[in-house]
Amino acid sequence: MKRRQAITTIASMAALGVAPYVRAQSGAYPNKPIKFIVPFTAGSGADSGSRVYGEMLSKVLGQTIVVENRPGASGLIAIQAVKSAPADGYTFFVGTNTPMCILPIMNKSLPYDPFKDFRPVHGFGIGVAAFVVKGDSPHKSLPDLVAAVKREKRPLNIGNYSDGYMLIAAWLGLAAGVEVSHVPYKGGAQLQNDVMGGTLEFGLNDLGGVITHIKDGRMRGLAVTGAQRDRLLPQIPTMLELGYPEFETYTFSSLFARAETPDDVTNKMADAIRTVMNSPEGKAYQATQPSLPMFMHTKELGDFQRKEYERFKKVAAAAGIQPK
Repeated sequence: MKRRQAITTIASMAALGVAPYVRAQSGAYPNKPIKFIVPFTAGSGADSGSRVYGEMLSKVLGQTIVVENRPGASGLIAIQAVKSAPADGYTFFVGTNTPMCILPIMNKSLPYDPFKDFRPVHGFGIGVAAFVVKGDSPHKSLPDLVAAVKREKRPLNIGNYSDGYMLIAAWLGLAAGVEVSHVPYKGGAQLQNDVMGGTLEFGLNDLGGVITHIKDGRMRGLAVTGAQRDRLLPQIPTMLELGYPEFETYTFSSLFARAETPDDVTNKMADAIRTVMNSPEGKAYQATQPSLPMFMHTKELGDFQRKEYERFKKVAAAAGIQPK
């Protein structure tokens, strides 16, 4: 019976284009189902990536990956669920830039430290934010909009729906030399509707959330925050191209474990994730996504997280934004 199960496992791995060494070298781990705790509702980018890669990992590791949604409180509910679980490699947190880089800057008394309480495992996806206006807006470019705001001596109203986007909006105000008025939303859907409906002049959203509206003409993308133009919307310039030095930042989703989780466990999981992301099935999924695969393993992911945190810490200080 055991021999038959081993043959089945190897066959599943071969179907993914994965060599069987991942399972063979993993020893006793894993020997029961593994949880991925997602701080958002089902259907979000972080959720869908976790489910797709989780299904692939189940075949490679020989154990079920259970994706559990714990939305609310800017990720705190999910974080507490992971913190209260044993640090044994069977409960992971699907972290994004907001809980892992931004909230520590914006809050005085968080019940966690993203650098001391968690350790990075491996990235899933990385994307960019986009500044958008209505499709028929008179502002054809970001310089046009900034010039109009200065000419009319008024604040630039920017819609956003997270602390991270608020900091990016504040960064734009500093870089462009204009006053920014933040228009808060509970989520991207209402922000997008208001931009397309003309009640919100200017919005900030992850590119994946607005790419369909830009392609169908209901929105116009004025700039993206990556170092390079997006491969799916190459007509939209980067902030760097528009003359805003160092204006580069990303949205991302990655797997994190409790800090006390053993090295061999986190490394095995990271290696398995990289293997499935490099598989034909993994690449086929990536080709359908507006984000790019985030091939960052443990230390590299940790360095990236720290860099994003320090970047926004400087922005908050320059903008006079105090933690609450």
